[in-house]
Amino acid sequence: MIRFTPKIRGLLIAGAVASLFTGVPAVAQDASAPQTLDQLLQQVRRGSQEAAERNKQREAEFRAARNEQAAILDKAKAALNQELSRSQQLEQEFAKGEQQLGELTAQLQERMGTLGELFGVVRQVAGDTRGVLDESLITGQFPGRAKPLEQLSQSKELPSIQQLQELWFLLQQEMTETGRVAKFDTTIINTDGEQLQAPVVRVGPFVAFTDGAYLRFEPGQAKFVELGRQPADRLVRLTGPALEAQSGLVDVGIDPSRGQLLSLLIQEPTLSERVDQGGVVGYVIIGIGIIGVLLALERMINLSITGAKVRGQMKASEIRKNNPLGRVLAVYDENQHADVETLELKLDEAILKEIPKLERGISTIKVFAAIAPLLGLLGTVTGMIKTFQAITLFGTGDPKLMAGGISEALVTTVLGLVVAIPMVLLYSLCAGRAKSVIEVLEEQSAGLIAQRADEEHFRDRAA
Repeated sequence: MIRFTPKIRGLLIAGAVASLFTGVPAVAQDASAPQTLDQLLQQVRRGSQEAAERNKQREAEFRAARNEQAAILDKAKAALNQELSRSQQLEQEFAKGEQQLGELTAQLQERMGTLGELFGVVRQVAGDTRGVLDESLITGQFPGRAKPLEQLSQSKELPSIQQLQELWFLLQQEMTETGRVAKFDTTIINTDGEQLQAPVVRVGPFVAFTDGAYLRFEPGQAKFVELGRQPADRLVRLTGPALEAQSGLVDVGIDPSRGQLLSLLIQEPTLSERVDQGGVVGYVIIGIGIIGVLLALERMINLSITGAKVRGQMKASEIRKNNPLGRVLAVYDENQHADVETLELKLDEAILKEIPKLERGISTIKVFAAIAPLLGLLGTVTGMIKTFQAITLFGTGDPKLMAGGISEALVTTVLGLVVAIPMVLLYSLCAGRAKSVIEVLEEQSAGLIAQRADEEHFRDRAA
């Protein structure tokens, strides 16, 4: 029994139905329609034969198509079976390869043994050496020499002989150049950001300088950069002779920390920056100090001139009213005929008039000497308040956040003491000079009174 697919079965049914529908209109529309039953029978017989032939032809075509599709299906199944077989074969080969890879890896690890650990140390040394070379001043003379170590330090494979030789060469070069003083022309960046060619002297990896300026090495740009703030002038002056020297021993400043101290030098504040750290209180202390020093100088000069005039008056026979002693003697001269009590009162009055002139401004110097350390203490308190506020807000993790308040506290304390100590000395000098003049006046006044008393005593005895 032949089994048709649903598609072929549908086509057969459609053909039969079409043959029925095509036969009926032919009979209805044929102009030569049968006139008798025999003719009709013949016509029906011919139609049946023609339909049977067409159905037979269609059946043959359907069978050929079925056979062709069956062949294609068999071919596809064969290909599928072939691919499934190939897949199983590949899976077996993959599993076998995995097993062989594991065995070879274990064999490699076993054979590497200590050698693998040695190559790990090589990679670690390469990484450390690369960091040292990047920061070294010697790299400024030989730029780009640390690049071969980058791949060696990050590689997970065994290093090659060439890589090991490059590592050995760089280590040997660094060690050799450490003990050598080299002079070479290179590009430096000055403080204005300009790049210029200049001769540079490198003393090992410790310091590099050009004429009149010490340099630091910038690893990012692989160039020397002039320090924004140079060391002391005595060290800067040594760079010129060291740059021109061809041989022999030459004095030059060395940074044993390989540039770290010079880098920190940039962050060291200047005198004006330190004073600015004292804030408003610091400037008030400085203002008081300046006014006090000027006042003390004026008083010392004035008292020195007055003292000289008083000493001149003591040696002179005539009375000069341009000094306190002369004015006191003038009072005595105007009251020569007065009794002792009256003369004493007149002289005391004259001395009391001179004392404020002599002591003018000295009490102000004393007040400045007293309030300067108090202002320093005030700055200390305000600075510590800022410090504790910073600790409250940001904690103690970053000391730089507390540095501002601590600097203000210490700078104001120093400024207060710096102003107070010379103020005390100047006050003592001014007070001493004023006191010496006053003592001369009192001494001379007492002498005049005693002289007047003796004259009255002799006059009474003579009477």
